[in-house]
Amino acid sequence: MSAQRTLRRSIPCAGIGLHSGRKVKLTLKPAVADHGVRFSRSDLGGLEIAATVTNLASIHYATGLAREQGSVETVEHLLAALSSLSVDNVTVELDSPEVPIMDGSAAPFVYLIHEAGMKRLAAPRRYLKVLRPISLSQGDKRIAVYPSDHFKVTYSISFDHPMLRHQSRTVRLTEETFVEDIAPARTFGFLKEVETLRQRGLALGGSLENAIVLNETGVLNNALRFDDEFVRHKILDVVGDLALVGHPIVGHVVAHRGGHALHTAFAARILAETDAWKLVEAPVEPSVEDVPVAVPVGSAARLAN
Repeated sequence: MSAQRTLRRSIPCAGIGLHSGRKVKLTLKPAVADHGVRFSRSDLGGLEIAATVTNLASIHYATGLAREQGSVETVEHLLAALSSLSVDNVTVELDSPEVPIMDGSAAPFVYLIHEAGMKRLAAPRRYLKVLRPISLSQGDKRIAVYPSDHFKVTYSISFDHPMLRHQSRTVRLTEETFVEDIAPARTFGFLKEVETLRQRGLALGGSLENAIVLNETGVLNNALRFDDEFVRHKILDVVGDLALVGHPIVGHVVAHRGGHALHTAFAARILAETDAWKLVEAPVEPSVEDVPVAVPVGSAARLAN
């Protein structure tokens, strides 16, 4: 798909913030070409915060953005869904400073986008094509991107826990693979860390309904959606965090033991190394037309309901 896209109509949802515990109403709204993804705080007079690296704020177990006196937290799951479904232009209106966590995955946002439908715009989409490797390391954590003809992600994780000592997965990201294989993967955390997080004012909205919670030997809540759901969720996170680059990436991202701080720092590194990539676009038909999008019949649709 070489043309920019937006939503065909507005669509609302409601939920709670994972870390704030506050109720929030969110509405996805269509936008014009080259508008990009912008968060609009209706409780702050419509203050807009563009989803770009320049607006990065503090990273506390989630990705946050800020501009002037406004902020928005936990943006990564929604950004992953928007970028993977090629929604280039949208206003995300919300009345609270945190995107709702929903079920801890991106599947509910996929469902919303499909329900809204998509419209093709008469403007070309610009892709960031990687020309040479770019890398970043922080201790034993590392991430890099290599030239490729597609957007691919290879991710590996290692934890001192019997259920996820080591997991690794490679996926070529398309709309289909994201919807079926990545979007349903939920965020996860360790029971022993919950009380510490809450003392710091974090995870106040977390529950067994919106996160995988692990004790010393296993999972406390319902069964996993995938045997390797943990590393799939890490892929979901890095896709959302790298959306802050502002253009779809054509390259192979390889990450080991990363997190939001590393992902977002890498997004900034990519933009800084201007000789390592170029922006490319494809010709676009001059007509503007709606893009028919069916509600997916696979796992993401079932889990979002």
